[in-house]
Amino acid sequence: MEDGPLQALFTDAAVIANLRDLNAGVSLATITLSAARAAVVQKLNQAGIPVVAWMALADSDGYYLNAGNEPAAAARFAQFENWTAQYGLHWSGVGFDIEPNIQEFGAARQGFWKIGGTLARRYVDFGRVMRARRDYAGLIARIEARGYPVETYQFPFIVDERRVYSTALERLAGLVDVRGSREALMLYTSFSHGAGPALIWKYGPEAQAIVVGVVSNDAPVPGFFAPLDWQQLSNDLIVAAHFSPVVGIFSLEGCVQKGFLARIRSIDWSRTVTLPEASMARATRVRFVVETALWVASWLPLIAAVAIAAIGWLLYRWRRRRTARAC
Repeated sequence: MEDGPLQALFTDAAVIANLRDLNAGVSLATITLSAARAAVVQKLNQAGIPVVAWMALADSDGYYLNAGNEPAAAARFAQFENWTAQYGLHWSGVGFDIEPNIQEFGAARQGFWKIGGTLARRYVDFGRVMRARRDYAGLIARIEARGYPVETYQFPFIVDERRVYSTALERLAGLVDVRGSREALMLYTSFSHGAGPALIWKYGPEAQAIVVGVVSNDAPVPGFFAPLDWQQLSNDLIVAAHFSPVVGIFSLEGCVQKGFLARIRSIDWSRTVTLPEASMARATRVRFVVETALWVASWLPLIAAVAIAAIGWLLYRWRRRRTARAC
């Protein structure tokens, strides 16, 4: 959110009052390090609202943190510290949103052939994964040494990748399997309305914290995923709370625009949420397909080598038999 809309969001006293009553905090993207954004942080500090600094880069650097921009992330943190000191800001932590380069999202929407060459090169670049893990682990250690707990926001598929001992997703998408003080899985059921909260039920046991959504109309991939309505959001929150005492929502502005923030205060957390059998089956299929795809992608060179060797052996046997018959 740009500075103007951000300031407007917090001019409404009810927003801060609702956050305080919910014992909620805010993860604030550092897309600018301006006086206007600092004023918003100061207002939240004065109100006793915890604020996490969500490290966001310039679009030219990829916006999200990933395997291709650790130097830009380190430079951004240095700028952030200077800005924090200049305005006397207080933070409850630093957030790493680990996702593919935002420019690659745009290219992929035009067709994967646009980035096919890049993906092919990354597929065989195992060193990139190790370098990214090492560099980001070092950056997290430096940030935590400065007194800021670091929380990472990850796609849930990183959990599937760990389960099948693969690095294919890291290599291809630029994700980085690195953790700080807490890892939050972004379990956005707006991306899979058919599975709904069953997706949270499937991934929840492996999450330290859960982020649900998307509720705003300006979704990360506009036009592809319908935002959640109130019933869907409240169901997701109740299911997520079953697994984690820390549940986030993407995004605060969406909740305010749709009147959801005040309604969260009245949720009956003991209410039962029914997960239809069809939804559970779909969520199970999603995990199975993802894990199978990652396993195959990880072992594809070996599978190909075995297949080629098998075909070669069959051809050899076939030619020997033909030769024997000719004699």
